[in-house]
Amino acid sequence: MPNQPAAGRPASHLFYQSRLRRPLASHAEGIYIWDETGRKVIDGSSGAMVVNIGHGNPRVLEAMKRQMDKVTFAYRLHFENEPAEELARRLAGLMPEGMDKVFFVSGGSEAVESCLKLARQWAVAVGQASRYKVISRFPSYHGSTLGALAVTGYDALTAPFLPMMQAMPKIKAPTAYLDRDNLSMEERGLKYADMLEEKVLAEGPESVLAFIMEPIGGASTGALTAPDSYYPRIREICDRYGILLIHDEVMSGAGRTGKYLGGDHWNCNPDLIALSKGLGAGYCPLGAMIAPSRLVQPVLDAGGFAHGYTYAGNPLACAAGLAVLDEIENHDLLGNATRVGNLLRQELEGLAERFPFIGDVRGKGLLLAAEFIADRETMAPLPKEMNAYQRVVDIAYERGLIIYSRRTRGGTEGDHFLVCPPMIITPEEIAETVGILESTLAELAAELGLPVNR
Repeated sequence: MPNQPAAGRPASHLFYQSRLRRPLASHAEGIYIWDETGRKVIDGSSGAMVVNIGHGNPRVLEAMKRQMDKVTFAYRLHFENEPAEELARRLAGLMPEGMDKVFFVSGGSEAVESCLKLARQWAVAVGQASRYKVISRFPSYHGSTLGALAVTGYDALTAPFLPMMQAMPKIKAPTAYLDRDNLSMEERGLKYADMLEEKVLAEGPESVLAFIMEPIGGASTGALTAPDSYYPRIREICDRYGILLIHDEVMSGAGRTGKYLGGDHWNCNPDLIALSKGLGAGYCPLGAMIAPSRLVQPVLDAGGFAHGYTYAGNPLACAAGLAVLDEIENHDLLGNATRVGNLLRQELEGLAERFPFIGDVRGKGLLLAAEFIADRETMAPLPKEMNAYQRVVDIAYERGLIIYSRRTRGGTEGDHFLVCPPMIITPEEIAETVGILESTLAELAAELGLPVNR
């Protein structure tokens, strides 16, 4: 089988989530990865929505080599380094007004954890130590550390660790597409946003520190986008009760949705931003917390930020990040994500016409997903025993396409898959991707006895 390692490979001493073995990656270029046998696969999920500018970019690799010839590690307590200073300057210029301070990390979980800890230290520093609760949404995903898991709403990932962490309050994610009521989408958006105010009042406003949300959902909700009315109402509620608004842009940031930040589609102005994944685009582990001086200065005045990571501001990682940003800006990758993303969305909507077990296509730019359902009238999910979310990934992989999947409704049921290729993808490569996806869905339908419109 194509998804099995080559015969004769030794047993692996590595372990991750399961015993699944895959072929050895040989090399990669653009949207493609080759395995040890020479088989070519389309990276239709950019890894885990990471490789935003594609694989093997020679200009990024050259920038990294130039930095390697200078210095690869300079600890922040001993030296500043030019790539970190320059990347922080340029990132601040891409942020909403006032977001002028950058704290580098190595990944998304670290970025979210940093936001939570800075928010708490700010509250203590300004005499609001009673604030410690961070409200989040269910479902959602914010990372794998215990702090990030505490604000994650995904039972399959959080349940084993509940005794080890202080779980935080949750409100329902704005799944307006599932609602069967007489409200308009604008009214539904307000309804879901007002759930935040209800939760704040129930918890006690003096105890609530922040609200964290993904402007455009990631894997846990399949690129969920709220009605437009949701975003300004959330900001209004946070302001009313003195709550910090944290945007988790780990997946939706760095240009994937056609704007540099997902929240930019609604001119959102959060108080803290978590970035990673596409920031380093897979060339080096890199993430960042972006914060305004009005939060950072009180913390520094009170004795400093009691937090840090060994590889924060690593010169090699930041050199890669600068080169990635150059690619995005010099080659209009935001524009391409919009144009080609619109084409891909149209193609996915066309597949939904043929395969009625696709109940919703959603997202922005090249952060797109399709959700499987058993009935379009009720939006009931497929029986979880079908494991449709896993089968669609396996069949696509066998056919030469990598896609990403999770369960939409809290991690226990509700199947969706994401199609999130690199931002360099061309219309011709979109056609190739969709062709494989169409045959994949046809095989899935035959295997599971799902309906197909001829």
